[in-house]
Amino acid sequence: MAMRTALGFTWRRGVMAAAATLAAWAWPVLAGAQQAAPQAAPRVQHLRIVGGLNGLNQYTRHEEPFWTRELPRLSGGQLTAEIVPFDRAGIRGQEMLRLMKLGVIPFGTALLSLAVTELPEITAPDLAGLSPDMATLRRVVAAYRPHLETSLRQQFGIEVLAMYAYPAQVMFCNQPFAGLTGLADRRVRVSSATQADWVQALGARPVLVGFADIMVQMRSGNLDCAITGTMTGNTVGLHTVTTHVHTMAVSWGLAVFGANGASWASLAPEQQALLRRELLRLERNIWDESERETGDGLACNIGAASCSKGSVGHMTEVRTRPEDEQRRREIFVQTVLPRWVQRCGPACADVWNRSIGPAVGIEARGTRR
Repeated sequence: MAMRTALGFTWRRGVMAAAATLAAWAWPVLAGAQQAAPQAAPRVQHLRIVGGLNGLNQYTRHEEPFWTRELPRLSGGQLTAEIVPFDRAGIRGQEMLRLMKLGVIPFGTALLSLAVTELPEITAPDLAGLSPDMATLRRVVAAYRPHLETSLRQQFGIEVLAMYAYPAQVMFCNQPFAGLTGLADRRVRVSSATQADWVQALGARPVLVGFADIMVQMRSGNLDCAITGTMTGNTVGLHTVTTHVHTMAVSWGLAVFGANGASWASLAPEQQALLRRELLRLERNIWDESERETGDGLACNIGAASCSKGSVGHMTEVRTRPEDEQRRREIFVQTVLPRWVQRCGPACADVWNRSIGPAVGIEARGTRR
């Protein structure tokens, strides 16, 4: 079944359909690269971008303005762009890397938690319970990024240009609880396998629900709790249907932005240099705002006077206790990391132990056959 997207091309499942879409939509980009080689790329390039989640501040305040307004100004008109959020593009996040490899999507954003089916090791820096704060997350990403960039280039032909982080994903519940041990038997919305591992270790029941369906499922009574971003939850009104919010970050919602290799090669060297420089600035701005929004989201959800950008709620703040922090680490070491290694394989344990492991002081054990 065909779906018409805001980018004006048709998305279909299957390799043959993807190839047809590539010919219809991405062919001008690839053909331009072939015709121009070995000569310089055309002076003016129009880029088509698949961005992050629709309606969230990362997209509305940063990605969309950067591509549609800032880039033409910064490049003196040599680079123009149009962008659509991936959840409005008629595609599944699980297909993003494959479609970028094919060239159907020349420039795209892939959520690491959704890309796990195509590259299991990609979720390593955002495993549930790994980074309880932004400082730890920055250290983890810095340790793993070189491997991630190399893997995406070698296996998918994708040039990584930026990595983004959403605000901390925390626990929202519609009934009181004093800490992590009080979540047993509750039905909890999760968005990934690693979050499901985390929730099961707490004695709760994970329920896989897409972001767009959180409010519907919460109102219908199918959920008792939901893991999502502090400000993200506030943006969709989760503070109006839940009563308690825990301050511990379960995960963060990391995403990688990259370019199909042929599309990237079609740009002139000076255009590539401009994009690398300005996308690093965009990345820093998104990370800084994610850190601010983590605190502001919590403040708005509980109705604190410091709430500045969200809707004022009246939730009860459940602060992280020492026993919660101890439980977090136990669950990660005993359940989350071993299950990830089991799904990903012994080679992933080796990669972990060369990158993230030393940064957080946790070793992964893999069984070689």
